[in-house]
Amino acid sequence: MREHKNTPQIRFDGFNDEWVQHDLGELIDIRSAARVHKEQWTKAGVPFFRTSDVVSIYKGQENAKAFISYDVYEELTGKIGKVASGDLLVTGGGSIGIPFLVPNDEPLYFKDADLLWFKNDKKFDGYFFYTFLFSETFKKYIKSISHTGTIAHYTIKQAKATPINTCDKEEQSQIGSYFHRLGSLINKHQQKHEKLSNIKKAMLEKMFPKQGETIPEVRFKGFRGEWVEKKLGELAEIVRGASPRPIEDPKWFDNSSTVGWLRIRDVTEQDGRIHVLEQRISKLGQEKTRVLFEPHLLLSIAASVGKPVVNYVETGVHDGFLIFKKPLFELEFMYQWLKSFEEDWQQYGQPGSQVNLNSDIVKGQVVSIPSKEEQTAIGNYFQKLDALINQHQQQITKLNNIKQACLSKMFV
Repeated sequence: MREHKNTPQIRFDGFNDEWVQHDLGELIDIRSAARVHKEQWTKAGVPFFRTSDVVSIYKGQENAKAFISYDVYEELTGKIGKVASGDLLVTGGGSIGIPFLVPNDEPLYFKDADLLWFKNDKKFDGYFFYTFLFSETFKKYIKSISHTGTIAHYTIKQAKATPINTCDKEEQSQIGSYFHRLGSLINKHQQKHEKLSNIKKAMLEKMFPKQGETIPEVRFKGFRGEWVEKKLGELAEIVRGASPRPIEDPKWFDNSSTVGWLRIRDVTEQDGRIHVLEQRISKLGQEKTRVLFEPHLLLSIAASVGKPVVNYVETGVHDGFLIFKKPLFELEFMYQWLKSFEEDWQQYGQPGSQVNLNSDIVKGQVVSIPSKEEQTAIGNYFQKLDALINQHQQQITKLNNIKQACLSKMFV
C-alpha cells in the first residue's frame, strides 16, 4: 500500500519533494500596529489602512481613504518597524482572513486591532503567500476558529497557529506567478465588464427622453422629431401570469417536459434574458398557468419588482410576472426602456415597505416612443452592448471556476 505523500494533486514539472507543514508563527513574525488616534488622521500623507480598505481592494471597490502625517509615521514605525514589499496585511475583525499583498516599500501604516501584519521578510514568495490565504486549508482553519452567533475575530495567537504547508522557494514562485497571471486576467475582464456596464448605464439615461420630455439627449443620425407619449396599456395587452396551487405539489412538475417554469431566481441569474430553465412544468401544471412558446416581454411584479424579462425558451409564467401580449413596439426597444425605468417603479411603494406592482399600475405608466425604425436601431445597439457585457461576464465566471479548482488542487 502506497504511503500518503504530503503533496498537491496538481504540480508543475520538475518538483517532487514533499511539502512540509508548520504553524505560521514558526516561520514569520506576526504582529499588530502601534495605536493611531482618530484625531491623528489627516486628509493626505501616508496611507492608513483599515479593514474597510483591504476589503474594498479585494472587492475591486472604491472607499473613503484615511492618512496620517509623515511625522506620526516615522514615530510609530520607529517602535514597530516598517511594512515592506511582500508583507501581508490581513483582516482580523468582521470579514476575517482577507489579505492585502503590500506591492512596494512606499510608506504605509495600518490600524491596530483591525489588521494583522504578516511580516514576510522574503521567507515566502509574495504571491504564493497571498494566494495561500484563499486556499481550502486556510478557509477550513478560519471556519474552525469562527463561532456561530458571535462576532468573528482572527487574533495574533490564532494567526501564529495557522497551519501552512510549504514547498521550496522556486516552486512557490511558479505557483505564485501562475495565480498572479490568472488574477490579472480576471481583473482585465472585470475592468472591461465594468466599463461596458457604465457605458450602458449612461446611454440608457441619454438615449431615452427624460421624464416630461419627448426628445432624447443622444440620437442616431437620420432620426428627428418628437417621440410620442403613450401608456403601456395602449401598446400591448398586459396580462398576469398564473400559478397552480398549492405550488409545492409535485404533480405540477415533470423533468421530461419541454416547458420550463420561470422563477425570479432565473431572472437574477440570467440578467433577464432567459435561455435556460431548470425546473419543468407538467402537462397538468401547464393547464393552470400561462405558457409562452415564443419570445415575449415580461415584467416581474413581486419580490424583485420591476425586472424586465425576455424568454427565449418555452416558458410557464407564474403570477409574479406580467406578460406583454400583441405588442405595438419593438420587443428589444421596450426591454431596454424597462431596464432604464427599473428603479423608478419604487415610487409606487411606501418608504420602508415592499413594492408590489399590479397590471393597472403598469398599464397606466406613460412611455415616450419613436418610430419603429428608431426603436429597432436603439434595440440593436443595446442588444450588441449586452452581448459584449455577457461575453466578459462568462469569461470572469470561467476563470474564477478555474481559479477555485486550482486553489483546491495546487495547495496542500
